[in-house]
Amino acid sequence: MNTPTLETGRLILRKFTENDMEAMYKIYSDEEVNQFLPWFPLRSLQETQLFFAGKYAPKYAMPQAYAYAVCLKKDNVPIGYINVAMEEHHDLGYGLRKEFWHQGIMTEAGKAVIAQVKRDGLPYITATHDRNNPRSGGVMKNIGMKYQYSYEERWQPKDISVTFRMYQLNLDGHDDRVYSKYRDNADVHFVETGL
Repeated sequence: MNTPTLETGRLILRKFTENDMEAMYKIYSDEEVNQFLPWFPLRSLQETQLFFAGKYAPKYAMPQAYAYAVCLKKDNVPIGYINVAMEEHHDLGYGLRKEFWHQGIMTEAGKAVIAQVKRDGLPYITATHDRNNPRSGGVMKNIGMKYQYSYEERWQPKDISVTFRMYQLNLDGHDDRVYSKYRDNADVHFVETGL
């Protein structure tokens, strides 16, 4: 089933719909929320509709996809998003409106999504964060991911140099597997200690 709805103690994780454009705009237009993400903040509801049509609608047309709106149960209005890519890297990504930061919401959502992708047979997930954004790495640790390596990349479309930390969680018992393509494609890569 494509993007099954999930529930946790506080949250509903569901598909974004056409009715969520204002809530999506609040998430994707905030400069601070989107500072470390691979796109520029959205500037209008029209841009938000195009973003939804280009990023979310194609995923919802796939037979298997994990692209969730993160909603509080009290009103079912999106306050963030969490997704797992179906490409080989199975990259986990997330974002949350800043007034909801530091409440454990992404950790709660992440654990629910990981349980679902494990049930569905994904062998592993990866996640990366800009090392200037260590709180994102905190979420990765809180949901059981382990740091593997760091690498430098020229990030588009922002065209900036970023040092990323790559985390991974193996879900199929192959605990020594490391997804190496980010490292292999980077001219500069290394392992940091003390993380």
